Amino acid sequence: MLTLGSRNRSAHRGSPLSPCILPHPERAPEVVLDAEDRFDTTLTLNPVVGVSREDLVKAGVSLARQALLQPAIGARHALGFFQQQVDIVFGRSKLEPGAKDGRFADAAYREHPFYRGWMQTWLAFEKTLGGWVDEAGFNAADRPRARFFGQLVVDALAPSNFLLGNPSALRKARETRGGSLVKGFEHFVHDLTRNGGMPSQVDKSAFRVGENLATSAGAVVFRHPILELIQYAPCTERVQARPVFVVPPQINKFYVYDLSPEKSMVRYLLSQGFQVFMVSWRNPTPEHRDWGLADYIGAVDEAIDAAIAVSGSPDVDGVGACAGGITFAAALGTFAAVGRAHRVASLTLMVNVLDTRPEDSVMGLFATDEAIENARKRSARAGVLDGDDTAKVFNWMRPNDLIWNYVVSNYLLGETPPAFDILYWNNDTTRLPARLHSDFLDIFKDNPLTRPGALEVNGVAIDLKKVSQPVFVTGGTTDHITPWHACYRSVRMFGGPCTFVLSTAGHIQSLINPPGASKRRFYSNETDAAEADSDADSDADSDAETWRRGATEHAGSWWPYWTAWLNDRSAGDKPAPAELGDAAHPPLGDAPGSYVFE
Repeated sequence: MLTLGSRNRSAHRGSPLSPCILPHPERAPEVVLDAEDRFDTTLTLNPVVGVSREDLVKAGVSLARQALLQPAIGARHALGFFQQQVDIVFGRSKLEPGAKDGRFADAAYREHPFYRGWMQTWLAFEKTLGGWVDEAGFNAADRPRARFFGQLVVDALAPSNFLLGNPSALRKARETRGGSLVKGFEHFVHDLTRNGGMPSQVDKSAFRVGENLATSAGAVVFRHPILELIQYAPCTERVQARPVFVVPPQINKFYVYDLSPEKSMVRYLLSQGFQVFMVSWRNPTPEHRDWGLADYIGAVDEAIDAAIAVSGSPDVDGVGACAGGITFAAALGTFAAVGRAHRVASLTLMVNVLDTRPEDSVMGLFATDEAIENARKRSARAGVLDGDDTAKVFNWMRPNDLIWNYVVSNYLLGETPPAFDILYWNNDTTRLPARLHSDFLDIFKDNPLTRPGALEVNGVAIDLKKVSQPVFVTGGTTDHITPWHACYRSVRMFGGPCTFVLSTAGHIQSLINPPGASKRRFYSNETDAAEADSDADSDADSDAETWRRGATEHAGSWWPYWTAWLNDRSAGDKPAPAELGDAAHPPLGDAPGSYVFE
């Protein structure tokens, strides 16, 4: 049994009302989120494990050891590589990059013998190394790690990453008379001295939280050492009596829900007549090392009481994303065990995995017991898991999109990183206290939420089957962080009806999916997912595919479908409050509060 205890149980109360401005729905600017495919890297539990230098060194040593143990296989693949080189030299090679590989989009890679030969040599090396790994006799655990490490090496050696191997960069250098190279060197020096040696992904000077991000009007109406609770100003004359209560992930700042007006889930909910309360987590420092999951659940418990008192509703509609969803689900399981679950009328889990399995993501390749314990020791020594370190780990999980892409654009082409709001938020990293990190590691390792009583918080055993509230679960078809099959497993875990919706997007786009000009689509299935998945002996991933085959495809955003789901379970409406807070919870400051700036 995994037992978690609370160490903090203090609370501080505590923002003025300002006008709410919504973009006109017919004139909202087009939402362009395609760049999200390059930074789909946050909000999930997996970064708490991480990949250390030691992990990569061990993978490299494993490659070298296997090469020595299997010289005949290595020789055969080396001979094959040599034969491919002969074909390349004489123009007989048919090797071509993938259709979606943008690294070789320049026509010179097809038309110029030098660049075509270099590209094909690299492709031959990639093919040879991959083939050798598959045949070299690695065990089931080491093979994917070796393949991952080998691909890191291959990607680093891509000709497009070097000035002489990148015809676009050479052409621009010639056109600008070297100006692009000078600018690129300036970017390199900046990143070396101010960005931890990693290429910048965004022009941070273009954004200010509270000025052009997180601008929805509201007030902090409750302050706890761990969180602030923001109540947003209503935008309609009448509002739903039951408020929406949002618990964001601790791994990122809350304002992913309130980016620019046209991408703000908060503003959309307000425009549909919902009251919205938002948790904003404090960014912990080493002095907060002892804050654990039990403390975070206790803080959520108190914040729900504050939202109920301020709104006058006996309950809330709960929302949790990713690690915030784990926190909210565990909290609701605790409430159910002690007779307090009636304060939450429904639960929405967005791109969230409660049934964690190592095979779900690249991170799982390195989630060995040793790696988990090493990660626990590192944060224990520091007092926190640093957000910058987490971001670096994720960057190396997708080096072509998150590292080499920016090496080329920033340094070789001399381009300024884009001014993109989601990228700014993604780089506005946070920390996890060592205790919470350790608790998440235990959840990742032991998967206790899937077993009644396996997780205990402050002496209360959690059984999610006792949670009878309706649950709404979302996933994304191209989400590699919380794969949708893994999200779908949650429908098995609760005792009440469950609705599942699948968006045709990645991790963050599945969350930030406003109605409008987006080309996104989503799937729904009117069959209750929990009932359709009632066979405990069946395979969850197979059941997910069965659900998808029976689902209906819809154009546009899933947000209206979700708000309709909430409305079907509403407690009626009432006049919008004229002021924020109440006598016991007076406004303590304007949204977005103070914790978001820490």
